Amino acid sequence: MVDIDRALQSAKDAAKIGREIILSHFGRLRDVQEKDQAGLVSEADRESERAITQYLRREHAEFWVLGEEESFAKHGFGPVEILRQSGVWLVDPLDGTTNYVHGLPFFCVSIGLMYQNEIQVGVVDCPMQQKVYWAAKGRGAFVNEQPLHVSEREKIHDSLLATGFSYTKEALKTQVEIFGDIVGDARGVRRAGSAAMDLCWVAEGVFDGYWEGNLKPWDTAAGALIVKEAGGIVTSYDGRPYDPFDSTLVAANPKLHPILKGRINDRWRK
Repeated sequence: MVDIDRALQSAKDAAKIGREIILSHFGRLRDVQEKDQAGLVSEADRESERAITQYLRREHAEFWVLGEEESFAKHGFGPVEILRQSGVWLVDPLDGTTNYVHGLPFFCVSIGLMYQNEIQVGVVDCPMQQKVYWAAKGRGAFVNEQPLHVSEREKIHDSLLATGFSYTKEALKTQVEIFGDIVGDARGVRRAGSAAMDLCWVAEGVFDGYWEGNLKPWDTAAGALIVKEAGGIVTSYDGRPYDPFDSTLVAANPKLHPILKGRINDRWRK
């Protein structure tokens, strides 16, 4: 069993540790590198992940930690099915690194806990907006202490949507085709550069829907739970229930989701 209250507080505390580190480096980076077809990484990403990982291992030695940069690869792991059941923290120590490197203030720390095949806790800390989005399974979603709820728009042409684009050329081609099919019909489509923040904005009703492919577990675990607890629906492109180890995701309010998913899946399968 997971002590949800304790796990949620640990996720908030760990995210705060990461926030303080990335703010301390913001505008003062000295070591920015290209990852192979995966964007940028900096000393802020690495330092944030190390500190978050150390904290979570100290507070919850019973759970694995899967981080974007270093922790998981260094310490090894069992099969994914073991992680799903026994418990794993899914950590993005700095989501939106390209924004961060260029001084664009849309970046965050994202931490989710998966246990017994479900995301139990999710926290997304957005330092520049001074907002912490959080949710626990079955308890609703919040920003700071205010409850969140998805929008009620039900037509694409009334909707403000969000998406993201892969760093790999093959995946990018399909993503651009999907974007081209939808952008002319929507009120607008935004690309903010942080999957976790996009999901939080869906939960907040800022965006009516969001889709992206070629995602990783740490990109979406926390944000997907926050959307679901805010009343939204999150699936893969082909409609399977959300799984952080799937690479595609569609998140929207219940009225818009089947329409948006249908449009995306039709183009994705061509």
